[in-house]
Amino acid sequence: MSERRFDPAKFAKLDNPERRKALPPKKLLGMLAIQENDDILDLGAGTGYFSLPAATMTKGTIYALDVEPQMLEMLKERSAEQGVVNIQFIEGKIEELPLADALVDHVIASYVLHEIDPLSAGLTEIHRALKKGGKCLCLEWEKKETEQGPPLHHRIHSSDLQQAMEAAGFTIIEKSFPTDQHYILIAQKNG
Repeated sequence: MSERRFDPAKFAKLDNPERRKALPPKKLLGMLAIQENDDILDLGAGTGYFSLPAATMTKGTIYALDVEPQMLEMLKERSAEQGVVNIQFIEGKIEELPLADALVDHVIASYVLHEIDPLSAGLTEIHRALKKGGKCLCLEWEKKETEQGPPLHHRIHSSDLQQAMEAAGFTIIEKSFPTDQHYILIAQKNG
């Protein structure tokens, strides 16, 4: 496992009451204006923090991608328990998405972009997988010392991510700071 990648043994950190209070998944997903039949790609889907609520917001397919098979197994179990049937589980890397071009209406990139090396390769793949005009919700740790989160040298400053996304063919349509530790970029595929 890459030292940048999240350790599946720490899965409880992904979904806890404090995180849900500070970063409510349905509220954040509302920033994408998800339509009834939209298809969504959740990068680093983990235990389903975004995949499961997104699956209730569309009749389309949720592509839950994770590099760790253990995380996908947990998500499969949670999906079955909740009776969710529109999630497709995909093992793979963001830098090499095993998906067709222009497949999805939206991409969720929650706490995963800092794990991609090089970042440009991952952003190129996200752009490729999105339909024209599709949106990407990026939730990341700001590049400053905090008690939680990845090491400072792995983090991407919000202005640096904005520049990288614009260089990859996106327009930033919204930038916000839901907490003093996190930022959100809503990026739309140009052209």
